[in-house]
Amino acid sequence: MSQNDELKLRAVNTLRFLSVDMVQQAKSGHPGLPMGCAAIAYTIWTRHLRHNPRNPSWPDRDRFILSAGHGCALLYSLLHLTGYNLPLDELRNFRQWGSKTPGHPEYGLTPGVEVTTGPLGQGFTNGVGMAIAEAHLAAEFNAPGNQVINHTVYAIVSDGDLMEGITAEAASLAGHLRLGKLIYLYDDNRISIDGSTDIAFTEDRAARFAAYDWQVLRVADGNDVEEIDAAIQQAKTDPRPSLIICRTTIGFGLPTRQGTSKAHGEPPGDAELNGAKEKLGWPVEPRFYIPEEVQVHFRQAVENGREWEAGWRSGMDGYRAAHPEKAAELERRLRGDLPADWQSAIPVFPADEKGMATRVASGKVINALAAKIPELIGGSADLALSTKTWIDGTPAFEPDTPGGRNFHFGVREHAMGAAVNGMAVHGGVIPFGATFLAFADYMREPIRLSALSHYPSIWVFTHDSIGVGEDGPTHQPVEHLATLRAIPGMTVIRPADANETAVAWKVAVERRHGPTLLALTRQNVPTLDRSLFAPADGLERGAYVLADLGEGDPELILMASGSEVSLIIEAGLRLAAEAVAVRLVSFPSWELFAAQDQAYRESVFPTLAKARLAVEAGVSMGWERWVGEKGAILGIDRFGASAPSEVVYREFGLTIGNIVKRALQLMR
Repeated sequence: MSQNDELKLRAVNTLRFLSVDMVQQAKSGHPGLPMGCAAIAYTIWTRHLRHNPRNPSWPDRDRFILSAGHGCALLYSLLHLTGYNLPLDELRNFRQWGSKTPGHPEYGLTPGVEVTTGPLGQGFTNGVGMAIAEAHLAAEFNAPGNQVINHTVYAIVSDGDLMEGITAEAASLAGHLRLGKLIYLYDDNRISIDGSTDIAFTEDRAARFAAYDWQVLRVADGNDVEEIDAAIQQAKTDPRPSLIICRTTIGFGLPTRQGTSKAHGEPPGDAELNGAKEKLGWPVEPRFYIPEEVQVHFRQAVENGREWEAGWRSGMDGYRAAHPEKAAELERRLRGDLPADWQSAIPVFPADEKGMATRVASGKVINALAAKIPELIGGSADLALSTKTWIDGTPAFEPDTPGGRNFHFGVREHAMGAAVNGMAVHGGVIPFGATFLAFADYMREPIRLSALSHYPSIWVFTHDSIGVGEDGPTHQPVEHLATLRAIPGMTVIRPADANETAVAWKVAVERRHGPTLLALTRQNVPTLDRSLFAPADGLERGAYVLADLGEGDPELILMASGSEVSLIIEAGLRLAAEAVAVRLVSFPSWELFAAQDQAYRESVFPTLAKARLAVEAGVSMGWERWVGEKGAILGIDRFGASAPSEVVYREFGLTIGNIVKRALQLMR
């Protein structure tokens, strides 16, 4: 064996055993993937991945995603060895409280982790979103001789990833869009937790991805660095996304568990681990052993990264000289800054008793903002006409028009959600994804991960209540607002009229450290006369006093969100006519209100009021927090019904008369 081959083998085994030592010390984790995929990871990271460990946020770096996030010990080993700010003590503290090495990779916690993975298929699809963002920015900014945006997305994906339905959605979309900067290496070990994949997963994966219009390549031996390297080189020459099927052995080297489901998700035990080390010629002690020459070999990434980034910055200098305006615009976007005068684009809608649906108002706001914020891009799951999310004057993002700002995600809500997350975390764009609120359940996991990971994704959900009417209970969301509000870190906004919708978009665009969800009506709602009611910018504080009706301190507080705000206004006027002092509160966002100081919250909800009544066309769960012991909730704690919207509202008691009746009962 040559000296070079010896170093290569020792480097691969270092990845294997550093990873499995982490699992064994934690007495928890997944050793199978790191031991089986070490050669794949080594090849990507030492021969192809352009990155800078000293600047993990370098904009034109290649991205690496471990979609099979349960194998994260392998990723942490790579990050430590190549010089990221992840000391060996963090590896020793794997899966422990307060460590930077949690049980699945978390974006924003561990330097070098590009996206949060673990729920299978999410990382696969995040990569599709990243490749979309790369292609879009390249189309907008690259010039002959100045390829300032030019990077590749690599991923290791597993049998489990490919089984998940989201992957079918995402692979179909990526093939259609010809995202050639996607190179995915498939850990084809044919083992899942329950045993051989033959029990449930016998399709021809190569034929499936070929049908999606991917380039499909095969590596017969997943331990052969040279064969893997040649396949990646070939993948780079094809304009299609590439799937490299690498035949691997889960838990490679484990004496009795190699190739079995026992290798997947539990520590091997000292005897099995020591046996693997002896089998592969590795010292049994010490644990977490890194040969000096291997450390030097991997740490070459630091110098390489400096050179790659320096070369890019030099190219940017030339680009800036040749294209100063475009360079300034690109740099602004990559910093995440908004244009200086963007807020001037936010429209103000005149008072109108007939009004408009908040989805319609949202569409007008999107187009007004898009004229000032060119990085605002997005689309819907085959519902652009219904969600009003089409940006006028620009084409769809397609293989021949990658500069387009509209996206046809197709009827693929789950993939849309994860792809939008990938775009959001990539940077340089502000993406949104849209569908009906009732279909939010199809994309629950990416919504949740956007909150967990603080991705600045924008979710636009229309048809937000029983106001959908004749389409019936399948399309009438009732529990969705409550379940989405239950997600920590998610900001849900349900605006009451066109002007609140405009302010809601302002909040969404400004929030760069977490997701924002807009819940919008299908049916018209009045555009409030703001000379009679408080300005709509009160939405930024989550809840605000629309008006105090009657004389004296408020005896009753009526609060509502969205379309029900117009109902409490009319009910409040009737109650005031009966000498009840009423406070009207628009309550579009629990999360924004909860973030306010106590003094402000008490100014909106003074304790001296005798009673509070919350009104919302959804389940009542959660409103208890805001109505308190003296309050009540008028909601819908059952599924909807098929009928014209005004009939459904009437039959469910969401009427002005019933609000007045319930309020008077509370006052007794």
